[in-house]
This record gives sequence, C-alpha cells and structure tokens, in this order.
Amino acid sequence: MRVYFCGSIRGGRDDVHVYRRIVQTLQSYGTVLTEHVSSTELTDRGEDAAAAGDRAIHDRDLDWLRQSDVVVAEVTQPSLGVGYELGRAVSMKKKILCLFRPASGRNLSAMIRGADDGDLFVVKDYSEDEVENVLQEFFNDLKRT
Repeated sequence: MRVYFCGSIRGGRDDVHVYRRIVQTLQSYGTVLTEHVSSTELTDRGEDAAAAGDRAIHDRDLDWLRQSDVVVAEVTQPSLGVGYELGRAVSMKKKILCLFRPASGRNLSAMIRGADDGDLFVVKDYSEDEVENVLQEFFNDLKRT
C-alpha cells in the first residue's frame, strides 16, 4: 500500500513530533511516499527549492498523490498546502483520513470537517496517545472494504 501523508511545512512546523509518530506508524501499513514531511530537519522555509523550484515540488508531490492508495493528513496546524492536497485528493477519489487534535485549542476548518462523508473522506478527532489506535482502526476498515 502506498500512503500519501500530509502535514504542514511552510504553514508551521510546531507539530513535527506528531508527524514523526504518525509516519512511523504508517510505515507499518505500507510505503509512505512523503515521509520527508516528518523530518525534524525540514523547517517552515520548506525544502531547498533553489535547484528545482516550487513547480518541481508541486509536480513531484502531485505525482506521488496520484500514485497513492490512501491519504492521511494531520490537519491540526492550518496549512494552505495541506488544504490544496486534500482538494486534489478528493477530485482523484482517494480514500482520505484527516486527523485533528481538539486539545490544540484550534478550530478545524468547516471545509475539512464538513467534507466528512464517513466513507471516502473521514475526519477523526484524536489525542497524541491514541494516534496508533486511530490509524489501526482506519487501516483495518480499509481491509474490510
């Protein structure tokens, strides 16, 4: 299984430790095409795009998105890029899991929470200590369909 993981990069890296935990868990379910999102060496300046440019990053990531079987997004830290990726994933009819931590004190966008259809687009509230269980439940449900 190929997993596309979405998390904030230029929108802020405060949750990188959570991304790392999620990506490590996702690796037990398949290949994470975007594991670099969880790298602590990646700052809110993003990847070094000087050589290839933002267009190359966009095109590469869309190619990975097309190749993916499932999309998992941590949406607690607001990010234009993550929102864009989710919109594209919806148009590609990908199975999507959005993870949100209410304890952050943030409010999740109505465009994300309201997209939850219980089937292709699922939003789950969670706490850090239960993320592995939430992912296990999601992937177990995938196997049943």
